[in-house]
Amino acid sequence: MEKVTVIGAGLAGSEAALQIAEKGILVDLYEMRPKKETGAHKTDKFAEFVCSNSLGSYDISNASGLLKHEMQILGSKLMEAVFEAQVPAGGALAVDRELFSQIITEKINSNPNINVIREEVTDIDFTKPTIIASGPLTSELLSEKIKEFLGEEYLHFFDAIAPIVEKESVDFNKAFYLNRYNKGGADYINCPMNKAEYERFYEILINSPKIELKTFEKGAKFFESCLPIEVLASRGIDTLRFGPLKPIGLIDERTGAENYAVVQLRQDNKAASLYNLVGFQTNLKWSAQKELLKSIPGLENVNIVRYGVMHRNTFINSPKVLNPSLQCRKNPNIFFAGQITGTEGYTESIASGLLAGINISRYINGENPIELSSETMLGALTNYITFEGHKSFQPINSNWGILAEIQLDKQTRKNKKLKNEILAKRALDTIKSYKI
Repeated sequence: MEKVTVIGAGLAGSEAALQIAEKGILVDLYEMRPKKETGAHKTDKFAEFVCSNSLGSYDISNASGLLKHEMQILGSKLMEAVFEAQVPAGGALAVDRELFSQIITEKINSNPNINVIREEVTDIDFTKPTIIASGPLTSELLSEKIKEFLGEEYLHFFDAIAPIVEKESVDFNKAFYLNRYNKGGADYINCPMNKAEYERFYEILINSPKIELKTFEKGAKFFESCLPIEVLASRGIDTLRFGPLKPIGLIDERTGAENYAVVQLRQDNKAASLYNLVGFQTNLKWSAQKELLKSIPGLENVNIVRYGVMHRNTFINSPKVLNPSLQCRKNPNIFFAGQITGTEGYTESIASGLLAGINISRYINGENPIELSSETMLGALTNYITFEGHKSFQPINSNWGILAEIQLDKQTRKNKKLKNEILAKRALDTIKSYKI
């Protein structure tokens, strides 16, 4: 029986391995942790959430929400685990990250069709069916092998992680529970600021020392939707108030006021003892992070259990090397999945692993790999990252702008929510039409 090699047991690799194994195909799943660490991961478990514990919206009128619904139709194994490990987060899907990783690790370790190999891959057998899902923190040795094979230079950008704090150290005489516009439950902790408090916070932030980047890292690009808070702040004093600290829709019921700025904290574990700071990805020195967080009303005595860090993310020039099936143009045995392809975000990583797992199974069974229509969010995403016409390719999240156009009357087009719902219905109908 033919066997598939999957390199990397992150979100994409874990999803791919489980998909392949379900179809009765044997899998060798390679994971270098804990023998070789990445600098960002904290455990040796599979499918670890690194930056945040939220997968974003589950609302079908949201692009990321639509992608999740498509993945459920296609039978995503990790989406099943998401609901097992879910924690309250309003309209978003968030998980207890340790519980989630534990569930996936147990599923993989107990699957008789999956052979887990805990070692770093330093060479690739290009004669064997292989999914490379080594992630944005691919080791240097493997990166060199991939680069040699593809004949294309790597691109790179930086990603940052937000701090996590203990809930019991939050002062609820100042902080309050509420979800924006009262959507869902009162799932977020909100730390309000008046104008003077915000301006003091801003001054501390823009004057805080940053961790010096290594020589080889200097000059690299940030991913626009995951910018460090200090980079956002450098764009002007009000940038944060119209971004991650926007107070709109957060009326403090104790005062009836909409504050000048609000810092939100999202539940990070099932026990609701840990919360992460929303939009607070940062590369500040740890002492500076501590000073900054303690300047926030309600967090004066906060206990920080994990500081924010920044790390380099690596991705291939997918438009030059991949088909929309995620199969390599140069060698049909090789598929890529996850953030290494230029898909950005947890949901997108899982989705690409799902598609790669489905397609390499079809390839082994003598069937043509599926290339999804751009009427679907997953199809639009894979078609975007593999579009040869890109002049300057950068990672992308799911978004409505990449979906195939639809003919609507002028009034409907102006109603954004209605338009998105129509696009979502078309997408789900199209996904259901595929025989997978």
